[in-house]
Amino acid sequence: MALATLLCACSPSDGENTGGGGEQPLKRPEGEPDALTQVAPDTVSDLGEEKRSEDEGGVDVEIAYPTVPGAEPFAEELDSIVEEKADDYRAAVSGAEALDMKGALSAAGPDVLAVRLSLEEKNSDGEHTGSSTYWYDTATAHTAYSTELLDGQKGLDELNKLVEERLEEDGVEPEALYPIAGLYDSVGFNPDGDVVVEFDQGQVAPASEGALHAVVPREDAEPLLSDFGRRAQETATQVTPDLVLDEAGTPKDGGAAEVPGRLGPEAPADVDCSDPESKCVALTFDDGPGGRTPELLDTLAEYDAKATFFVTGEPVREHLRTVRREYAEGHEVANHTVTHPDLTTVGEDRVRDELAEVNGLVSRETGERPVLMRPPYGATNDDVASVSAELGLAEIIWNVDTNDWKDRNASIVADRALKGAAPGAIILMHDIHGTTIDAVPEIVKGLDEKGYSMVTVSQLLGETEPGESYLDGAPDEPEDDKGEDGSDKKDEKKDDKGSDESDKDEGKKDED
Repeated sequence: MALATLLCACSPSDGENTGGGGEQPLKRPEGEPDALTQVAPDTVSDLGEEKRSEDEGGVDVEIAYPTVPGAEPFAEELDSIVEEKADDYRAAVSGAEALDMKGALSAAGPDVLAVRLSLEEKNSDGEHTGSSTYWYDTATAHTAYSTELLDGQKGLDELNKLVEERLEEDGVEPEALYPIAGLYDSVGFNPDGDVVVEFDQGQVAPASEGALHAVVPREDAEPLLSDFGRRAQETATQVTPDLVLDEAGTPKDGGAAEVPGRLGPEAPADVDCSDPESKCVALTFDDGPGGRTPELLDTLAEYDAKATFFVTGEPVREHLRTVRREYAEGHEVANHTVTHPDLTTVGEDRVRDELAEVNGLVSRETGERPVLMRPPYGATNDDVASVSAELGLAEIIWNVDTNDWKDRNASIVADRALKGAAPGAIILMHDIHGTTIDAVPEIVKGLDEKGYSMVTVSQLLGETEPGESYLDGAPDEPEDDKGEDGSDKKDEKKDDKGSDESDKDEGKKDED
């Protein structure tokens, strides 16, 4: 009898799934072969809806998504998600006019839920569509990103290859397609259990192509799924009538750190920058991306070196694909304001706008929000620190200035970087200058020969405190070598302008 029950549960009957010991066939969910499954609302008992309108700063935002009794933590997370999306849209999109986010159940069962958000944006350039899908494990009360359907980063890497092949077969040459959470934020299943990946309009191809999708056959995708992904697939491909969930549990902490495609700046396993014997150094590049930043990335990749890019508004908009590549290749993308003002000369509202816009731009492109900022000219004060803390940003200054904005000579720039290098050094350069790009091969080669590990600022410093200011990441000195107050240099606040006293030409592109 047990064997018969198992066979009935696993064998299709007249195109439908069967289960429950063969008592009755389970209905197939709604959905097209090239789209995520859809759950009929009347199959979930007491299904609710959160619906509201917002009008802030002249931008109309409409929000609606389903709520399932017994899954209150999921509803709370969705609320945070849609508010963050609305904030990023208002802050980052030029000429923002309206945003409409509507959610619908894509999967609903005793173990797993999924809500797919469809997004319609309207700005001065026209209308754009997109989607994102979030999953929920009822046993742990954990809200999961779409990439958590995959078996780690390796599973996402393999899926990315298959998706690229599918898009090319459909006549689409994907642009900057990388296995990152910001791109794979809408992943689910069609009624047959094939994996469907959705991309926003203009995300991996010209906007004229519309919103794109790729379907990876079940037999190819199943080996790439996590345990949760397989349970999600099972739930998505059948209908559970009159679904009633048990009382919601308490979400477990720490899940987000293991999300495939969330490429946090974790140091390599063989590098511990907190070790006094380590030789870590952080290369930092301001004001970009520039037209030659991809060449810089090629050089860094050759030496397996990581860097931190403090990006500004218009260059980000001009080189979105480069920002995505920086993140995908393990570099850190950090905030350097929109227009590069001296933040100590403007009010708190302007400081907030300058930083929030870049946060939104980077988040929308990579799926990761910056945790570091660099105040232009190194100029900061209590107001700047307060706003930075509010936005979750630590202030990063520097202790080695190459003055590459002033002396456009590759040899001079390389010489200053190499002479200034010491364990814990934060080296300032600008990737908008062609002479700096020319200097980087000599710099990374020289540092590599001297035994330095080139890491991101977050790798160098470890966990940072929002609003605090850091000059370098030198390993802790013995107690006798610290100041009378026992303070560490890297926690000093720099309240006046730094040595990078360049004029407004620093923010301009190099003519060559």
